[in-house]
Amino acid sequence: MNPAIGTLQERGFFAQCTDVDSLSGLMDREPVSFYVGIDPTGGSLHIGHLVPLYALAHLARAGHRAVVLIGAGTARIGDPSGKTEMRRMLTVEQIDENVEAIRRQIESFLAAAGTEARIVNNADWLADLNYIDFLRDIGRHFSVNRMLSFETYRMRLETGLSFIEFNYQLLQSFDFLELSRHHGVRLQIGGDDQWGNIVAGVDLTRRVEGTEVFGLTFPLVTRADGKKMGKTESGAIFLDAAVVSPYEMYQYWRNVPDDDVEKFLLTYTFLPLEECRRLAELPGEQINGAKEVLAVEATALIHGPAAAEQARATARAAFGAGGPEAPGAIDAIPSVTVAASDLAGGIGVTDLFSRTGLCASRNEARRLVTQGGARINDRRISDVEQVIDASWVVDGELLLRAGKKRYYRVLVV
Repeated sequence: MNPAIGTLQERGFFAQCTDVDSLSGLMDREPVSFYVGIDPTGGSLHIGHLVPLYALAHLARAGHRAVVLIGAGTARIGDPSGKTEMRRMLTVEQIDENVEAIRRQIESFLAAAGTEARIVNNADWLADLNYIDFLRDIGRHFSVNRMLSFETYRMRLETGLSFIEFNYQLLQSFDFLELSRHHGVRLQIGGDDQWGNIVAGVDLTRRVEGTEVFGLTFPLVTRADGKKMGKTESGAIFLDAAVVSPYEMYQYWRNVPDDDVEKFLLTYTFLPLEECRRLAELPGEQINGAKEVLAVEATALIHGPAAAEQARATARAAFGAGGPEAPGAIDAIPSVTVAASDLAGGIGVTDLFSRTGLCASRNEARRLVTQGGARINDRRISDVEQVIDASWVVDGELLLRAGKKRYYRVLVV
């Protein structure tokens, strides 16, 4: 087996491949150009998007040539894969803004990972397509029966699949064809929910160009506790520091279930295999040291080593003997401002918690209170109808806590 493919297998980046033996032989003979696609459906990537970028980095480090396709063209339609309903349609202006934001994030991540990639935008060839010519030249190669055999479309037929979404697979397949023609791409990689689209692109490129090309997917990352990867009570873990601070990202990794430590070290760091496994086997409370390593390594790749170390120091101070009052700890805890005039009239506790990153909604805040996990200034809140007013303010702020380890400051201005 080619060493680069072996690395992907050992680190959990391998689910299916269209022809792994032939791909392995090709990669043994020469560097292979490959690509991964990311649609700019939001203004920031989240940590789920990082999985294909880590896989890309491993292949690039092995000497293969990476291409990142930002799908400004396909984002105008929306990929139905993994969705039970049609995605919200974005304006072209919104998509273009998203492209620039995530381009910067991708470039920053790849630089931190010590590698690089050519970045292309499929709007360059999709935006001005002649639809009649496209159907005649490309659409004729697709079997509707086969498209409906893929899990993505079978699942969506139960809830409703729009015609515009039905075109998505043709467009993504055309991307592979274009990248093969103009950049010599021979391989597409992506999450296993993309298998149908990737296979369709492989088939189209072989039919039209007569070129042997390949597809490889990796498993969708899940957590041992059943929670969706990268999701918290307050929402997704985005890479944008203005949305999710380095401290919050660090805390996400620091608090993963024990059973996930090895998998996440292998997936979300570049530490050697032996070190990942050694850390994951630490007994008892020592496993928390492995979680710190994971949190520092993963956070540093997104926000830089200094921010990761600051987050670790803050967390140690906040949750060690000194608590959040320890020197330097309080300043790094995430905060939100509330007008003094709002507090003068009183704010319901569920409303207050839902204004922070501790709870995504009043319903989540209500559950937190009823389960006994809500505190303000270390005072437990047991009444969901509790009103918080100016009398609760200490030194110009309120310190909110959810559970044992999640803090948020409310600064009164």
